[in-house]
Amino acid sequence: MEENCEIASGVRVRHDGDSGILNEKVLILVFEFMNWDIGTLCSLSAVNCKLRALAKRILWRELCRRRAPRMVSTLTEDSRISGGWQTLAKLLFFCGGCVSTRHFGPSRASPGHFAESSRFSKTSGRSFLPKNCRGDLLFVTDPCEHSTGDEGYDVGIYRGVFRSFKKSRTRECLIRRRVEFETQVRCPYCCARVWSMTAARLIPRRNAARRLGSSDDAVEYFVCLNGHLHGTCWLIPLSSEEEEELDGGYAGAGETYSDLVPIDRG
Repeated sequence: MEENCEIASGVRVRHDGDSGILNEKVLILVFEFMNWDIGTLCSLSAVNCKLRALAKRILWRELCRRRAPRMVSTLTEDSRISGGWQTLAKLLFFCGGCVSTRHFGPSRASPGHFAESSRFSKTSGRSFLPKNCRGDLLFVTDPCEHSTGDEGYDVGIYRGVFRSFKKSRTRECLIRRRVEFETQVRCPYCCARVWSMTAARLIPRRNAARRLGSSDDAVEYFVCLNGHLHGTCWLIPLSSEEEEELDGGYAGAGETYSDLVPIDRG
């Protein structure tokens, strides 16, 4: 196998005689030139089975590594990416939208969409963990604002991912409390079954609400078997001065800029 491999832009690829679009070396160089554009990779993966398999084996992994190197390095310390690289790529770039659930009821659903930019933070993640689970590592985004027309309030939709979820205290707590899986909700990223952290009474509401810009009783999120988090909240309307401060971009309480992982779609 080693004799049939070569290095392209720091990536070990197979050299099996394929030419053009099926040549791994060519594809690596093309996507590097395009800054690993996820929309193009989605289109490529839909062309045929061979390209889909090639993308699954190497391209999704490289997209995640190139576009979020610090986050991926942290997530893969003594651990594998649960759910696969394609799922992680979707979570990095895609806001999953929201529907009405038993604990959160907007008047209409908000469709999912590619996010133009996202900011993941492990310091933010600590605000979503109860005290006895603070040893877990969780990256969470800022909320993506969706207008629903509900009394002037917008819905904030956020997402995140645990490192080594199978070994986490959060999973241990869910299992020890015998929390049942939700019957009407699935993970929007890997379609796995999910636990409601609201039903499990594991949401540190004050910390999570403060981080999201919401009220204590207006936060809900789910965690799936693969450690992907997705949630919703009602966002408190901000004054014009507060909006300008947020637009400028700042680190939250206890948060340093080195902790933030900004990800732009393009």
